[in-house]
Amino acid sequence: MTITIAITGKGGNGKTTVARSLLSNLKEIYPSKTILIVDNDLSSDFAQSFGLEIKERISNIREGRYEYKSKIPYGMPKMEFVEWALQDIIVNLNNDIDLIATGTMLSKQCNCFLSGLINEAMVKLVKQYDIVIFDCEYDLEYLNILVDYPIDVTLIITDVNISSVCSADRILQSSLKLASPGQIGVVLNKVKDKQIPENISSALEEYELDILGRLPYDEDLAANSIEKKSVLLNDAARQLIFRLNLPPS
Repeated sequence: MTITIAITGKGGNGKTTVARSLLSNLKEIYPSKTILIVDNDLSSDFAQSFGLEIKERISNIREGRYEYKSKIPYGMPKMEFVEWALQDIIVNLNNDIDLIATGTMLSKQCNCFLSGLINEAMVKLVKQYDIVIFDCEYDLEYLNILVDYPIDVTLIITDVNISSVCSADRILQSSLKLASPGQIGVVLNKVKDKQIPENISSALEEYELDILGRLPYDEDLAANSIEKKSVLLNDAARQLIFRLNLPPS
């Protein structure tokens, strides 16, 4: 059974940094498990955090703009072609960790035959891994266009300010129907001195947002690129994983 984790949130709240910390900890906790990262963010920040410049994305396959690494097998049925093409653009990060970038996808209402095949092929691809982390553009809607697959845990990464909390509520409302019956809640990021201001606590209570975890503010991390690792954040991310209601893979 595949464990699926979606990282959502307003841009600039640290989704990619959190996703990287979760990835490294999951690999330590489950060393024998295979992991797929689906970089569903339009800017491909996750890939860039590993120093990768991803040129080939799933959207390139749909638009017929992809330069394949190997020769397309002659006479291959369309469904098999899409599955083959997805495998062709997967990037291996290290050991049993793979990454695939999505690029721009069409709306769910699109009648594009190839988009439907991509959705089916993505479902099959997800099932090939023990753990799949989706680094989302904002909420689950854009991800659901790409692959209609149950999400076990949806984390809404939120800065400790009113604007981010309001965004978290909007993300929660738009994602609830897509996250059900999975666990969904807020992860407060960049928390200073382990304290949450009273106005933030009141807003979280007003919006009825479940706090799944708190991640500390790391001044050294804030002053450097997202490629830098944070011991503080890494330890907090590990504690977060143990608190999540993850199903056995």
